[in-house]
Amino acid sequence: MEGGVHKADKTEFKECLKLTWRQPYILQLAFSAGIGGLLFGYDTGVISGALLYIKEDFKSVKRNTVLQETIVSMAVAGAIIGAGFGGWMNDRFGRRPSILLADLLFFVGAVVMAAAPIPAIIILGRVFVGFGVGMASMTAPLYISEASPARIRGALVSTNGLLITGGQFLAYLINLAFTKAPGTWRWMLGVATIPAFVQFILMLMLPESPRWLYRKERKEEAAAILQKIYPKNEVEKEIEALRASVEAEIAEEGSIGEGSLFAKLKKALSTRVVRRGLIAGVLCQVAQQFVGINTVMYYSPTIVQLAGFAANSTALALSLITSGLNALGSIVSMYFVDRVGRRRLMLISLIGIIAMLALLGGLFFGAAIHSPAVGIAETKYFTNSTCPNFDTEISWKCVDCLKPKSGCGFCAHSGNRLLPGACLISNDATKATCHAGHRDWFTEGCPSNFGWLAIIVLGLYIISYSPGMGTAPWIVNSEIYPLRFRGLCGGIAAVANWVSNLIVTQTFLSLTQALGAASTFLLFCGISCVAFVLIFLLVPETKGLQFEEVEQMLDRDDYKPWKRVSFVHSKV
Repeated sequence: MEGGVHKADKTEFKECLKLTWRQPYILQLAFSAGIGGLLFGYDTGVISGALLYIKEDFKSVKRNTVLQETIVSMAVAGAIIGAGFGGWMNDRFGRRPSILLADLLFFVGAVVMAAAPIPAIIILGRVFVGFGVGMASMTAPLYISEASPARIRGALVSTNGLLITGGQFLAYLINLAFTKAPGTWRWMLGVATIPAFVQFILMLMLPESPRWLYRKERKEEAAAILQKIYPKNEVEKEIEALRASVEAEIAEEGSIGEGSLFAKLKKALSTRVVRRGLIAGVLCQVAQQFVGINTVMYYSPTIVQLAGFAANSTALALSLITSGLNALGSIVSMYFVDRVGRRRLMLISLIGIIAMLALLGGLFFGAAIHSPAVGIAETKYFTNSTCPNFDTEISWKCVDCLKPKSGCGFCAHSGNRLLPGACLISNDATKATCHAGHRDWFTEGCPSNFGWLAIIVLGLYIISYSPGMGTAPWIVNSEIYPLRFRGLCGGIAAVANWVSNLIVTQTFLSLTQALGAASTFLLFCGISCVAFVLIFLLVPETKGLQFEEVEQMLDRDDYKPWKRVSFVHSKV
């Protein structure tokens, strides 16, 4: 076998454009399935903006940080279950029915959330959406890869990743568009019904994956689909290639043997190749989440407010920067990953992440120290709205006013936001009174001169993360396991990624309340330092190695991940 996992290069993208122009049916297949990636990105990104307005409509959500985290993280919890169920359904019923079911789950979840009368129903809708996200995350790229011509497969599968980040960017745009509409967050969450409905209709008109049909002994149906995908002179060759590939796959599965999942796992872990590969693969996936990326993607507008930008619309507009840079980073990674290498790209990425998280921690610490004072005269101006916890005998700052469970907000000075302001009870009437005096109202973060600098550093964090830790862990996991255990080990690593995502998502806001924003970012900085050391010590370079060579490298007695192993390639 030549090379490792097939990834797209510049030549392949050119070939992709030529071939899809001549045979638009291929583009129809890839685009229709790729909408699943768009939905995946949209539904994971839209909650960041919707949460700002959900808090305004439901005071119980505003007062309860854990409830806010639960609304966000339940989609991740649902995705863990959806991915597991999707794997079984893909094998049992096929790729097409799995995508159709994911669309139904997206649609139902969006409708439930948009019509939710109470926060618990929003959470229920998020769970439905999570089921769809989990199924789409594994089924869409699988369908595209199995229904694409081999020579442009990498390019078409790569577009699914671009559609995920594009969906996140679209979510921020939609959020911004509905900031002035009645029912704000209901529209934001409900818009997902449109692409889900469109994909459902398109998939009804498309066939099943030819590979799945061939494995189910429906060979004539598989051949008929291949005739639509390939030129006539290539069809017979592709059918033969499909036959050989499926037979090899069945033989590999047979080498693992029958038995329960635990029996197969025990057999896998009995070999040091799998143990070493699994340690590296799971470490990359866990590190990807624990460097804090989804605190930015899920809570970006909230972080922007913590940096001192009070208005929801301003927070959403500035959050577009992070989402846009994330999408751009996905494109950049295609260029660098095969030139720089997976291991080196992750280490370089982590250096940038560590530096930016340290800077963010320092900036938020500086903002807290220099936050405006609470003026006694300013506060007394609002006679019946003074924060009940405010003590005139003690010198207070804005950060003291906004401490967790105080139930208070900060009404900035009308002339200069950095001058002493008022600490008042946080409710709609007080907020309206504050705004009536041409003042800004703060409940998440305090007025600061550090705000724009924090946004710039947040953008640099995304630039550091996206091309390296954003993409390289998935590529390492596609290359580092022996073929016969790739499905099992890849599933374990994916679950580790989702569970880590859930832990980070469910704890971020609680950490900012318990430790403060500065200490929380410094905590992620410390975790990133540990991740750098562990990846340096435990993750080998797989760039340019054939699958067999990766296996040989992991099985060496003198195996040291930080040392590059060279092989002499010979064509078979």
